[in-house]
Amino acid sequence: MTERIREFLRTRREDGPCVVIDTEVVRANYHAFARALPDTRVFYAVKANPATEVLALLAKLGSCFDCASVVEIELALAAGATADRISFGNTIKKERDVVRAMELGVRLFAVDCTAEVEKVARSAEKTATRDARIFCRILCDGAGADWPLSRKFGCVPEMAADVLEHGHRMGLLAYGISFHVGSQQANVNAWDSALASASAIFKECAT
Repeated sequence: MTERIREFLRTRREDGPCVVIDTEVVRANYHAFARALPDTRVFYAVKANPATEVLALLAKLGSCFDCASVVEIELALAAGATADRISFGNTIKKERDVVRAMELGVRLFAVDCTAEVEKVARSAEKTATRDARIFCRILCDGAGADWPLSRKFGCVPEMAADVLEHGHRMGLLAYGISFHVGSQQANVNAWDSALASASAIFKECAT
């Protein structure tokens, strides 16, 4: 607990439970993460904490944002992020929401099957979007995580190249691979197998 939080708790007026976040800790954590991965863009998951103060700080620091809904996209934009720093990372989307995201300038979309690819392609046609990009989410076993998520989203890695190829044939840019090793993941080796799967998919797509 930081001194700023202690001071807040000492002086606040009791009005029920609250969540207290020191934005200087958010700032420090963002910088530490960005320094650890210098050749990357950091995408903050808005669903983790959509507080205006947190989003505005991260936008100012240059963070990108992963959004699971149109509402989250609008929150990120209102906080100061530009549309090119936003991904629509939910793999199960209403087509009208994809259209709205494109109207707001978002061009990066998660998919995990050909049906989702086709939603993005139809939405691009409706909005005359010529630069829509897709990334395919693959399954991980989630071993070691408190909340594995292994059966919620994603396709088996063997399907990913075909999903991306389908997008390419429909005029979309096949942009990459994503995965989620599970929330509260305590097994540091969980990333190894996921990265190995992603590497194999990249190699298959290159041939």
